[in-house]
Amino acid sequence: MADAASQVLLGSGLTILSQPLMYVKVLIQVGYEPLPPTIGRNIFGRQVYQLPGLFCYAQHIASIDGKRGLFTGLTPRLCSGVLGTVVHGKVLQDLGSANVQKEYPSSFDRVIKETTREMIARSAATLITHPFHVITLRSMVQFIGRESKYCGLCDSIVTIYREEGIVGFFAGLIPRLLGDIISLWLCNSLAYLINTYALDSGVSTMNEMKSYSQAVTGFFASMLTYPFVLVSNLMAVNNCGLAGGSPPYSPIYTSWIDCWCMLQKAGNMSRGNSLFFRKVPCGKTYYCDLRMLI
Repeated sequence: MADAASQVLLGSGLTILSQPLMYVKVLIQVGYEPLPPTIGRNIFGRQVYQLPGLFCYAQHIASIDGKRGLFTGLTPRLCSGVLGTVVHGKVLQDLGSANVQKEYPSSFDRVIKETTREMIARSAATLITHPFHVITLRSMVQFIGRESKYCGLCDSIVTIYREEGIVGFFAGLIPRLLGDIISLWLCNSLAYLINTYALDSGVSTMNEMKSYSQAVTGFFASMLTYPFVLVSNLMAVNNCGLAGGSPPYSPIYTSWIDCWCMLQKAGNMSRGNSLFFRKVPCGKTYYCDLRMLI
């Protein structure tokens, strides 16, 4: 019980601290670029034409809504985090883990068993908390059109149910689930292969090396599955009555596969993945003095 409470408190603290970052990231994901490109330098020192990064973007939001505006959507996101932690822990507890090593003496069998348990727990948590995730995204995206359709948690629930029914609460769920599942299996499989075949078991810092490999493979897996996150977020706000998810600003997608294909065709599958050194996205035209690039 104490462990669960500490996890909830820690998770809530991280959620609050990361809220401005997620806010900026979501607006960039939907393609909202309120600031013109500037001349800057990439990581190699070369002069390039790029869009403002995280801090300039956050400053723009704060100049309109104040610093408090950077925490738009925090309440439903906190609800999602707390509920997700509780559901995840409860499902893992119900599935049990005490006899995993006895039942599966092979390390590879244990990896499969533990990954399966984690997959079920994460999927259950995602399914239960997705309605709060949808409300979070929509409350953020309404910044684009300066709407106030999704302000309060209860009002947002009523609005979604009245306009879209139960289905509206699960917009973008499928790509989100697929991304989580693929990322989890990639991470654990790669970590197992590295720990088993690439690291010398005689090294004194073996435990530290294995933890580092887990972190590296987790980062690698999240990079590969980022398009699922992007598509899920776009589908969650698509055609919901907000300017940021409707024409002429955004096309209406018939399905998440249609969204995926259109993004892939435009070369925007990694949009929002980086908050620094951002190149001008495809299909965007800005007025600027081109002589500055020469």
